[in-house]
Amino acid sequence: MKPMRGILLMLLAVSLFTVMISFIKAADRIPPGQSVFFRAGLSIPIILIWLSVRGQLANGLRTSNWKGHVSRGLAGTTAMALGFAGLKFLPLPEVTALRFATPIAIVILAAIMFGERIRIVRVTAVIVGLLGVLIILFPRLGGESAEGELIGVALVLGSAFFAAFAQIFVKSMAGKEHTAAIVFYFSLTASGLALLTLPFGWVWPIGWEWVYLLGAGLFGGLGQILLTSSYRFADAGVLAPFTYVTMIWALIIGYFVFDEAPTIPMLTGAGLIIGSGALIVWRERQLGKKTVAEGKLKAKGMQ
Repeated sequence: MKPMRGILLMLLAVSLFTVMISFIKAADRIPPGQSVFFRAGLSIPIILIWLSVRGQLANGLRTSNWKGHVSRGLAGTTAMALGFAGLKFLPLPEVTALRFATPIAIVILAAIMFGERIRIVRVTAVIVGLLGVLIILFPRLGGESAEGELIGVALVLGSAFFAAFAQIFVKSMAGKEHTAAIVFYFSLTASGLALLTLPFGWVWPIGWEWVYLLGAGLFGGLGQILLTSSYRFADAGVLAPFTYVTMIWALIIGYFVFDEAPTIPMLTGAGLIIGSGALIVWRERQLGKKTVAEGKLKAKGMQ
């Protein structure tokens, strides 16, 4: 393990993802389904080139779990489309903050779907995170643009929940499927599903829109490769806190590029959501260490 290299790759990955999201927001005229197609479709050749360079093209794409890939693809594509749609209603920093509700959604879904017990630490994290969501939501309850903004909040929170579903599916495939296969078949599924939206109002990109869409695909593909590579050098628990750098970039880009000044409720809510997510990550890491320690003691006792 080389944790510093993994951390650096993670920081580069989340930075590229933030730029990718900024490109999608800048191409505001482009429908979400069309944006998903460019984001996912242009990632496919990048992933194939990466696998070819590493000599893993054949083994990396081998799979025995088509059902798992389709389920992950459906959930992930829905999450991406809802997130892209939410960008049309809300400032970039708020979309980023609300998307950090995904760890909270994972805890809730794990309890509902798998009957996992939610102990005091997780309950506290969920309550704190939901409080953060409410603080961000509260200013949106009044004013002339309230309806559109509430739609944006609903879309992004829906995106966070479907992203949680996608992560649960990925977790179920971890260790059984090659990481490259999970990434590749998601991009393939997302591209196919996005094409189904073609009759519903795709537009021909003009001028800088081509740059934004092509850039989203390029940066998204490179970001996915860097993200995947980061886990080769450091554990997920070590890397998870560095994903919150996305919030810093979102604030900077939102302010200087889109003239979106952060508000006190947004910053307060974002802090609570990020704090709750970090608490969940810390708790999962502690439970992981406990499981490993118990496993070692059990193995030692059997000797």
